[in-house]
Amino acid sequence: MSYQASVVTSDQKIKDSYSNVSALTTDKTAKVNILDVEIDNLSRFELLERLTRDGGVVVTPNVDHLMKLQHDAEFRDVYKAVDFRVCDSKILMYASRFLGTPIYDKISGSDLLPWFCDYHRNNPDVKIYMLGAAPGIAKLAQQKINARIGREIIVEAHSPTYGFEKNPEECEAIVELIKASDANVLVVGVGAPKQEKWIVEYRDQLPNIKTFLAVGAAIDFEAEHKPRAPKFVVELGLEWLYRTLSEPKRLWKRYLIEDMPFFGLVFQQWLAARKTSNS
Repeated sequence: MSYQASVVTSDQKIKDSYSNVSALTTDKTAKVNILDVEIDNLSRFELLERLTRDGGVVVTPNVDHLMKLQHDAEFRDVYKAVDFRVCDSKILMYASRFLGTPIYDKISGSDLLPWFCDYHRNNPDVKIYMLGAAPGIAKLAQQKINARIGREIIVEAHSPTYGFEKNPEECEAIVELIKASDANVLVVGVGAPKQEKWIVEYRDQLPNIKTFLAVGAAIDFEAEHKPRAPKFVVELGLEWLYRTLSEPKRLWKRYLIEDMPFFGLVFQQWLAARKTSNS
C-alpha cells in the first residue's frame, strides 16, 4: 500500500508556513559532515515533499546521537541504512556554522511528527501507526492529534512493554499488528538508539509502510504527558537544559557527562580541516 504523492493545497497557509521557514539556496551544501556523520541539509518543506513522493526512513541526529555513534558500531550501520538524516539540534547547527558548512533548518523528531500530520491534514491517503511511550500515552496522543487534525490520521497506537526490543515474540506480534492496520506511515518513539535499530531491523517485514519516522519523545509531548520546552528556549539551543531540569534523574548523565566530549571532538574536526586546507 502506498499513499498518493499529492497533498491538498487549498490551505496555502499551511504549505507557505513550511516553505518560508528555510528558503532553498543555490549554495547550500547537500550534506554536512559532523564527526563523520553525513547530515542531509534539507528544509522541513523539502523533507516533507520527498517523503510524500518517495517515502523512506528518517532519523534525527542530535548531539547525543553523534556521541553514541562514536562507540556503537550497530548504530553506525543503522545510520548508513536509513534514507534521511536531518538535524535535530540547535547545537549541531551552531557546530555546522563553526565548521564552515551551515545547516539551514532544524527538524527535530518532536517537531516532525506534528509537522507531518499538519502537512497531510487534507490527504486521506496518509494513515499513521504510532508505536511508543508508556501504557496509555500513545492512545492519548492519538486522540489529541486526531482531534487537532480533524480526521483519523493516526489509525492505531500501541505502547510496547519495557525492553520489548529484546523479545522477538513481542516484536513479531507488533509487526503483525502494524501489518493488520491500514497504516502506511510508522512513527516510532521509544528513544535512541532503540527506535532506529528497531525500524531498520523490521522495516522489510512491513511492506505496507512507506515512511518510517523515528521521533523520540514526540509521542509524550503530543499527549502532554511530558512538558516541551518553550519555543524561545528551543531557539536558543537550550532544550537539553530544560529537559535535564524536567527529568534530572533520567537525563543528567546523558547531557552533562556523556555528551560533553562533543565540543572537543568538533574542535578537533575544525583543526584537522584547517591543517588540510593550509597544507
